[in-house]
This record gives sequence, C-alpha cells and structure tokens, in this order.
Amino acid sequence: MENNNLSVFEWKKIRKIYDEKREKWYFSVIDIIWVLTEQDDYKKAQSYWTTLKNRLKKEWSEIVTNCDKLKLMASDWKKYNTDVSDTETILRLIQTIPSKKAEPIKLWLAKVGYERMQEITDPEKSIDRARDNWKKSWRSDKWITQRMSWQETRNKLTDYWSENEIQKWEEFAILTNIIHSEWTWLSVKGHKDLKNIKSQNLRDHMTEAELIFTSLAELSTRQIAESIKAKWLEQNKIPAKKWWQIAKNARKELEAKTWKSVISGENFLKPKKENKKLK
Repeated sequence: MENNNLSVFEWKKIRKIYDEKREKWYFSVIDIIWVLTEQDDYKKAQSYWTTLKNRLKKEWSEIVTNCDKLKLMASDWKKYNTDVSDTETILRLIQTIPSKKAEPIKLWLAKVGYERMQEITDPEKSIDRARDNWKKSWRSDKWITQRMSWQETRNKLTDYWSENEIQKWEEFAILTNIIHSEWTWLSVKGHKDLKNIKSQNLRDHMTEAELIFTSLAELSTRQIAESIKAKWLEQNKIPAKKWWQIAKNARKELEAKTWKSVISGENFLKPKKENKKLK
C-alpha cells in the first residue's frame, strides 16, 4: 500500500483512495471503525461493522446504501473489494457509534480534505507528509532516506510490469512474493510473521539493511527483465526467480563477514503499554 493512499490517525493506519472524477476521498469503513471502537484486534472491528451494517440495513439507513466497494490494498499486498465511503457518509456513520474519538476523527477528515487540495497544487507536500508520518513513528532520517529511495526503485519496477502486460494486482503480488522469497528465504507473509505484524506494511517495518537488499533485489529484477524484454506474468517470473540470486548472494556474503542475519524480527510497533496511555 502506497503512502498517498494511507493516513495515520493516532498510530492507526486508515486506507483511503481519491476519486479523480468525483474529486472525493473514499475511506475504508472498517479502518474508521477500528479507530472509533478502539479495538486492538482488527478482526473485532470487522465483526463490529458486520453487526452494525445488518442493523442499519434493517433500519433502511442510507449509510449502507451510500457505501461503495472499491479495491484497497490489504496486509498481504493484494487488493480486495472493501467497503468505503466518502467524507459525508463517514461523518453520518460516526454519529451511530458512541466513541470519544468522534470529534477528533471529524477534525482529521476535514484536515485530510484540505491536505489533498494542497498536494494537487504542490505534489512535494505529499512527500513531506510521508516523511513527517515516518518521523512520528520513530524512524531515523537515515531510515527515511532509504525508504524513499526504495520507493523510487519499486515504482520503476511496477511501471515496467504495467507496461509489459502485468495489470492485475494479484500478479503484482505473485511477482513481489517470488522476489522476496528468493533473497530472504521467507515469503512476505512469513517475514511479517517473523516481525509479528499483521495489517501493517512490511516495508514500513524493515531495517535499513532489509530495505537496501530489497531495493537490490527489485533493481536487479527490473534490469534483467528489461534486458530479456520480459512480457506477461510467466516471462516476468524468470528474472524474479533464483537463476539470478544477486541480492541473496550479497546477503549471504555480508552475513558471513558480520556474523549477523540481515533478516530481522524487529518492528517499529509502539509498545502496548504506550498504546494504552494514548487511549
């Protein structure tokens, strides 16, 4: 999930998508409910929304009928149809949920709308905002620089895929998982499990070394794909697979010299005790 489609509210991430034609932001309903109900477990927020949605349907509430289904990136790097609503409907939804977070969420929604107008006129502001969010999440300047550098490398790879008949997000996820598995020996999910993260973006919890090796893996994949003019999914699996273990070999060489694993279980999650203080 890209940062311009993600916002942070009190350390919780809320997915959003901007409709250029309607000139509106659409927010994930479940993510909003996750904040309002102050749930630690994301699945409990999903269950809350299912129950609330059924009740609202029985009441013939327009809140449910005004919800759209749009594809949003999930924690497994795949896009799924997700209940989303515009700001007006989200504000009406807030009124149905007793929560001390209601007023802060209202102010936050207004701020997101204003920030979007700023970003349209000055795209650099979105970059500054991403940097600011990472700083608030305890990232060092060095880490942020590496994360933004990786994003540029990643964008060049996905651009190549898009231009060469890789259109479905499912296929993006397949190729990404192959690349990741080849250099780390772990699937994306396995790496997230190691770091004990679920709905969070794996890249946002990588160490500096992990980001560097991910960039190397994706850079070499793109350049090899360009050299063999790979098209379609099957051809693009070739540069992603083990025939060119450039990043994996570099990782092994570094680990042999440092006696330290590049693959880390570290994450940037806020300690649970501090989370409780925020509530």
